[in-house]
Amino acid sequence: MTEFAYQAFSEVARQKTFVAAAKTLNVTPSAISHSIAGFENELDFPLFIRNRTGVTLTPDGAKILPIVQEILNTETKLHEEADRIKGLNSGKIRLGAFSSVCINWLPDIIRTFRQEHPQIDISIEQGNFNRVTEQVRLGRIDIGFSALPIAENLNVVPLHEDQIYCIAPSDFVPHNGQTITKEDVKNERFILQQIDYDRETKRALDAYNVSVNSIQYSIDDASIIAMVESGLGLGILPELALQNLSGNVRVYPFSKSFKRTIAVVSQSEEKQTPSTHAFLQLVQRWVNDHY
Repeated sequence: MTEFAYQAFSEVARQKTFVAAAKTLNVTPSAISHSIAGFENELDFPLFIRNRTGVTLTPDGAKILPIVQEILNTETKLHEEADRIKGLNSGKIRLGAFSSVCINWLPDIIRTFRQEHPQIDISIEQGNFNRVTEQVRLGRIDIGFSALPIAENLNVVPLHEDQIYCIAPSDFVPHNGQTITKEDVKNERFILQQIDYDRETKRALDAYNVSVNSIQYSIDDASIIAMVESGLGLGILPELALQNLSGNVRVYPFSKSFKRTIAVVSQSEEKQTPSTHAFLQLVQRWVNDHY
């Protein structure tokens, strides 16, 4: 099977329409359709379920998607290694990260990397912890920034413990004047991003007996600050998210310390391209230098 057939299958699985996949690969929809049909004939089972709005993977198609993606990644690694042997510095790195890493870490990391490797193309996809990890598992991104725990069998390197704080209106003062206790939150509402209601955020709320009925959801970190500033409730944000946010609010630690562990996630080292390996090394050096 040709590399194009693998590319067509992977792109249709991502885009969920033949037309969108054709546009990305700069070919006609009929070329995509012909390639998928040939691939299905070779495997002797259907890869997609066709419907009026597009296509979805069959259960069998979903099983082979990570394998096909691994083949494509290996092809990329082969070409990059050949370029490295010839003395070139080329390739592409696909990154995935949650918002506060995108804002506070990646601009400086990418700028530093491009100074050393100007010909390597870098793309970024923003998503929550679970989506980023899943995209790495599927081979659709090369390096992801997520938070522990990570159950998938991937290369996981813890980078930084990020303290979690309570955000309160400017006139809010805890009973002890310094930290947030159960007494402070028993009649308060909390404003979160819905994607954050897991891991350490949920553990903190559970420890302080905050019920689900006392939780409202906002769009992003800046919106949480604005709503807290308006007196609509308390917020929970990690230190990294607070670095570039401002507002007339107060930031208090909880009486019990809560931290999330930020980690970088990738495929196993033998599956990494030279450019991916170099970027991972820079990430670890950068975090060590800054923390």
